[in-house]
Amino acid sequence: MIASKSSLARFARKKSRFLYSKFLANLWKSVAISGIVLYSFYIILSIHPCCRSSVLLANFRYRLWSTSSSTADPQTNISHLVFGIASSANTWKNKRPYVEAWWQPNKTQGFVFFDRAPADQLQQWPPSSPPFRVSQDTSRYKEYNGHPDPHAIRMARVVLELFREVNKGVRWYVMADDDTVFFVDNLVEVLAKYDHNKYFYIGSNSECVSSNFDHSFGMAFGGAGYALSYPLAQALVKNLDVCIKRYPTLYGSDHILQSCIADLGVSLTQEKGFHQIDLHGDISGLLSALPQSPSVSLHHLDAVDPIFPFIKNRYASLNHLMEAAKADQSRLLQQTICYHKQNNWSFSISWGYSAYIYEKIYPPSILHRPLQTFIPWKKSAKPPFMFNTRPLPSNDPCEAPHVFFFEAIDKTTTKGINQIVTSYVRRSSPRSRSVACTSSSSGSHYVDFISEIQVLSPATKHGEAGNTRECCDILHVADTHNFSEVQIRACMKDEIVA
Repeated sequence: MIASKSSLARFARKKSRFLYSKFLANLWKSVAISGIVLYSFYIILSIHPCCRSSVLLANFRYRLWSTSSSTADPQTNISHLVFGIASSANTWKNKRPYVEAWWQPNKTQGFVFFDRAPADQLQQWPPSSPPFRVSQDTSRYKEYNGHPDPHAIRMARVVLELFREVNKGVRWYVMADDDTVFFVDNLVEVLAKYDHNKYFYIGSNSECVSSNFDHSFGMAFGGAGYALSYPLAQALVKNLDVCIKRYPTLYGSDHILQSCIADLGVSLTQEKGFHQIDLHGDISGLLSALPQSPSVSLHHLDAVDPIFPFIKNRYASLNHLMEAAKADQSRLLQQTICYHKQNNWSFSISWGYSAYIYEKIYPPSILHRPLQTFIPWKKSAKPPFMFNTRPLPSNDPCEAPHVFFFEAIDKTTTKGINQIVTSYVRRSSPRSRSVACTSSSSGSHYVDFISEIQVLSPATKHGEAGNTRECCDILHVADTHNFSEVQIRACMKDEIVA
């Protein structure tokens, strides 16, 4: 009886194992068949003309083939950027100081591309300059060269020649002119926001309506600089020579490349920190009220007045600005506004550049508009600018600001907190006026005694590289030492500045 029960138990266990094995076999068979069906479905969709561009297929491809590499990649840094600088042997002598102002030997990588070798400097090429390459001969494009700019094709091909020079470990190809000035730390911060594994064309338009109209509102201006992600650059250079022949009459290289990029289905991603500076004259009004965005570049500094009016040499004027940039690029040229309401004064600080005092309370919506100290690239163009401006102040003493320019930078520790101190000095005599500003409770001439403004800011980097505003407080107005003191700080939640 016991043996019989034992035999039945063994039989039951064998049957269970058999049924379980059969179940697993059927399950794996079903999974395999399902996989084959799904793969067949994918292949059919891929080759069927009606479905090649469908959102369904795009999503299916993404889910099927995407990996977590983009999230696992380390943060973008300066080593992931390669610069291509278009220049010429004739202009390099005068443009070189602009490049050397931002180039960081042994950190930045890239090349200057010349139309011919700069023979007078071959024996003593300075280590402070980027290495150079001579562009390939473009005479074979002669029948396709109807461009008003005779260098258009050569300069358009810089991206191709740069890609051939450096294509390992690169995330971004940054194109520029030889008078482009980059703030590299901010450039890295801006590009780090984007997925370098996807197609991106990042830059900005001109400040002038006419320049954008003449070329394209969808074009990044090369003087301001623009960046191409590695996959986009790879796709672009693959057929660039064919594309150049497709557009034989466009004005210059920027428009050619924008057209070729558009043929790949990619449009411009605007970043307001790229500044073409298609302007003439005194641009202090613009630099004192730039858009709230990390300052990435400046251009055409040889076509405008020296950016600091008390420094007559353009190169020295730029190097003075770079002193502030070396201390804190995240706040450079970022506008901060606060008020001394007892005196009815408005303070507008452009960090590292200027400080304005108005003897009247002006809301940020007014102070964010640049004073039009400058003129457009084409003087007769109407409307001139892509942004609102304020006319230069009239004789009304309440409208005209007291202007102070960046003088010096230092570090200090206050109550155990490390801070940066920037000083802004009045560089001209107080304005002569027959009447005082009636809006100023202290009287106009009281402001005239202020000769210096000291601005304290955190020694830590501004969060999100200028994408969020900061606020400030007036710590001290003036005394026998004739200076005012302003503290920049993080804004409180939902703080209203007015």
